[in-house]
Amino acid sequence: MTLVLGLLAAVVWGSSDFVAGLTSRRTPAGVVLGWSLAVAAVLTSVAVLSAGPLPPGRWWLWGSLSGVVGTLGLCALYAGLAAGRMGVVAPVAACGVVVPVVVGLLGGDPVGVLVVIGLLCAVVGIVLASGPELRTGAKGERAGLPVLLALLAALGLGASLVLVERGSHSSVLHTLWSLKVVGALVVLLGALAVRRVGVPPRATLSGILLVGVADLGANVLYALAATRGPLSVVSVLASLYPVATVALATLVLHERLRPVQAAGVVLALLGVVLLAAG
Repeated sequence: MTLVLGLLAAVVWGSSDFVAGLTSRRTPAGVVLGWSLAVAAVLTSVAVLSAGPLPPGRWWLWGSLSGVVGTLGLCALYAGLAAGRMGVVAPVAACGVVVPVVVGLLGGDPVGVLVVIGLLCAVVGIVLASGPELRTGAKGERAGLPVLLALLAALGLGASLVLVERGSHSSVLHTLWSLKVVGALVVLLGALAVRRVGVPPRATLSGILLVGVADLGANVLYALAATRGPLSVVSVLASLYPVATVALATLVLHERLRPVQAAGVVLALLGVVLLAAG
């Protein structure tokens, strides 16, 4: 069950990021993120109201902290996906898996030989998937900004994964609720600070709605997986989401995978098999 939930989270996250990056090419990334978070905040608020009294625990603290760092990470990711080649940005951002893996191992998660090899294969595969294209952009320009945004996204999203797992032990639903509400508030405050509160064009509404629902669904899948298995394993499984993003970018946008990128994807999938076997 841990394997299935982790992989489903990866597929949904990867697909959501692709749609978000595509939508952010027609409207600012902050607008896409803000409105998609608002959609998720409304959905989780309805669920919380239906669930009854608030549960005990510090889910509100972990969820709120995750809402801040995760939202900053997502904003950097969406901007990077819009500015550069998705097949490069997504794998670089996935390097944030180092954060929860290190936290999980330091916390004493059980690790066997196959799990160690699987973790190494998955992490190295994600890195290789970025390929030599790190030096050039989607249209030949230098990709310094998209890669920088991807690295910032890695830090924010990696830290967010750890915080979500902590809060999920008290309540999955309420942790995600505080995450989405605080995240929406962070974007709103940022927009007010720069005096650029935007309304998305009608043509992008369906994409924004899909991003909000899909990202929330991926969070739920990840949180459920994290409460049923070691954090170091679950985080790597979920962090294979670039495979879905790269695949969609190849099929829809006709982005080409260089040999080293294809090798990275294969190596990451090998890591999944080893993790399951371990």
